[in-house]
Formats: sequence, structure tokens, C-alpha cells
Amino acid sequence: MPRLIGAAQSVQAEQITTFNSSGTLTTQPQTTEIEYLVVAGGGGGGGRYLGGGGGAGGFRTGTSNPVSGNSPYPITVGAGGTAGAENVAGGNGANSVLGTPAPITSTGGGGAGSGNQSTPLIGKPGGSGGGASGYGNRSADPADYGLGNTPPVSPSQGFRGGLGGSAPGNYAGGGGGGASEVGTEGGSFFPNPGNQSGIGGAGGDGSPSTITGSDVTYAGGGGGSSRSPATVVGPGGDGGGGNSGIHDSAAGVNGSANLGGGGGGTAGYAPIPAAGSVGGSGIVVVKEAVVGTSSCWDLRQVYRQVKAGEWT
Repeated sequence: MPRLIGAAQSVQAEQITTFNSSGTLTTQPQTTEIEYLVVAGGGGGGGRYLGGGGGAGGFRTGTSNPVSGNSPYPITVGAGGTAGAENVAGGNGANSVLGTPAPITSTGGGGAGSGNQSTPLIGKPGGSGGGASGYGNRSADPADYGLGNTPPVSPSQGFRGGLGGSAPGNYAGGGGGGASEVGTEGGSFFPNPGNQSGIGGAGGDGSPSTITGSDVTYAGGGGGSSRSPATVVGPGGDGGGGNSGIHDSAAGVNGSANLGGGGGGTAGYAPIPAAGSVGGSGIVVVKEAVVGTSSCWDLRQVYRQVKAGEWT
């Protein structure tokens, strides 16, 4: 066989590193760029009364983020937001950060509105926005949901939460925003069994990623709480959003850990406790691509051996 021209590089295998908590990424020696997924912590669900659903943590993904080989980079994985309480809005989730030279920050999801007083009613802004309390007054405050994609990035990291239902007999919490769609207005999730009124708004669905090798959906918003006579929960969005509670029979469900889901809202009527639910923690995933060999045949030698019938 003819000789190879040029120095052959050693092969570097693909490597996928998943951070479920904060840590340090150390790149492989020949890595010059990475693919990434960065999801922040989801917002906390609202509590008594008729809490909204927490907004999902910001969702950001991309390729070709420049790095140096064999170098350490800090990774921050955001915690979920705290649960709301009576007249206390849910807490925002914490940011997740990929600390490369061109850093990527996903913003924590917005906490949901709680109660029947003016300030806590309003969902908070965040990666995706928190849903409003079911006592929200749309005529007085038409934007009582929390805004998503705050601060703004492109592509968008998330969507706004849902309005609180304010029609008499149809009070219900608004759903939290998700990575791919807005949270639904409280009281408007139809069809449903018996076309009931007072059902909490659905959390916005999250977005899928295959960076780990599996198709996983992240960053769904929490469902807004339902009020009697409804017997149906406000559903959490696909991607870890927690389902809501129902009036006096169930509390809201926490957002899923390491998916960045928003917490479900709690109606908080006795005997259900006043507290809402916590948001799910975020995640950071980094993928380093295969680095192959780099060399070529000496074609003059190939020609001579083919001509002589010696090429094998």
C-alpha cells in the first residue's frame, strides 16, 4: 500500500455532557465549538386564591458556540421558583448559564399570580411568563399575565402567561407560558367533560430537543387553578409543566425537575393548603462532535502500483 501524506490526527469521539446541577465543563482537547441546550428553572405556581400557573424556564438551543480545547467553563443550572401563598405571587425561577466565551443565558420562568389583592394578582415576566390569578380583572388590567422572552433574545426563549378568568362563575387561574406557546386564559379550556366553567388555563407547551440522543420536550408552563363547579384540572404544558389544583379538593403539582417546567396553580380553598407549587429546575446539555482523521494518499505512488498491478 502507498504511504499517506500529512500527519494523521487522532480521532476524538462524540461526547455529550448533561448538567442536572451546576458544575464545570471541561472540553476535549480537539474541540473548537459545541452544540448546546440551556433551560432555566421554571416559575412557581400561584397560591390562595385561584393561583395561576408558573411560566416555564427560558429555552435556548444552538450550534457552533466557540470554545477552546481542554478548557474549563462554568455551568449554572437554575433552581425552580418558590411556591406562591395567600396574596403572595410565586417566585421566579433562576437563570441557567453556559459560561463559554460567547455565554448563553436562559432566564428563569415568571412566577404566577396569587390571591385577590392588586399586586400579587399579576403574573411575573421571565423566560416564559407566569399566569395571572383567577381574580384578575381584565377590564382594569388587560395585561395581568407575565410577559415571556424577557429579556428578549432571538430566537425567542418563551411566551407569555395566560389571563385570569374574571367572568362571574368562571373565575380561574391563567396558565403559565411555555417555550413554544402562550398560556391559556383561565376559564377558557374547552372542550371538556360537560363543558364546565371555571377550569384553569392550560400551560403552554414546551419545545423538543434531541441533543441527548432521545427526543425530550422541555419548558412547559404550569396549569392555572380551577374553581368549583369544575372537576377538571388546568393541564400543565408538555415539557414538565405541573397540573393545577381544583378548588377545595387538590393542590397544584410541582414543575418537573430538570425540565424547567412551571408549577401548577393552587386554588387554596379549605381544606387545601394556601401554598402553590414550586417550579422545576433547569438543565444544561453540551455536545462535542466527532473529530476525524485528516490525511491523503500519495497519488503518484497509487498510479505506479496500479500500473504495475500491485495495488491491493
